[in-house]
Amino acid sequence: MKRFNSILIAGLLAVSSLFSVPVITTVVVASAVVATDYAQAGALTDYAENKVVDALIRAQSIGAPATWYVALYTTCPTDSTSGTEVSGGSYARVAVTAGLTQWAGTQAAASTTASSGTGGTTSNNATITFPTPSAGWGTVTCWGLTDASTAGNIWIYSTLTTSKTINSGDAVSFAAAAATFQIDN
Repeated sequence: MKRFNSILIAGLLAVSSLFSVPVITTVVVASAVVATDYAQAGALTDYAENKVVDALIRAQSIGAPATWYVALYTTCPTDSTSGTEVSGGSYARVAVTAGLTQWAGTQAAASTTASSGTGGTTSNNATITFPTPSAGWGTVTCWGLTDASTAGNIWIYSTLTTSKTINSGDAVSFAAAAATFQIDN
């Protein structure tokens, strides 16, 4: 994750509620919570950083997607590489529409009004459920938000502090308010 030495860039990131850092994830297996993994500080990819700079300083359209796709990784992405995304075994990214009803405002979990809080934190307002694996997905170490159902660009990624092995038949989901992003830290 890149460290920003410029107060200007840090300030610009703080005003953009589109980009934030995953803090907590929950993996549900066989309809019972077996692990709550706290994610380490996440990162914007180089792609997202360039979009933010161009939009906020250079008057360019940010081109934020109307739908985000939640992805899981067995090897974490970096600012400039795509990592190794889970594949096979019925895996698919999960679509979550960008909007006030799908993502909480910064003032409180489950809020559906424009952000007015002071902590820069948002979270998912509904459960994000992945397809049931028909084969093992390996050990998931990271997750991220992308702008397409396949391929596309990774905008945000985060490393789980505890990796999770996903087996055939496991139910994998993020409970409501579990996929939390914070940008004002």
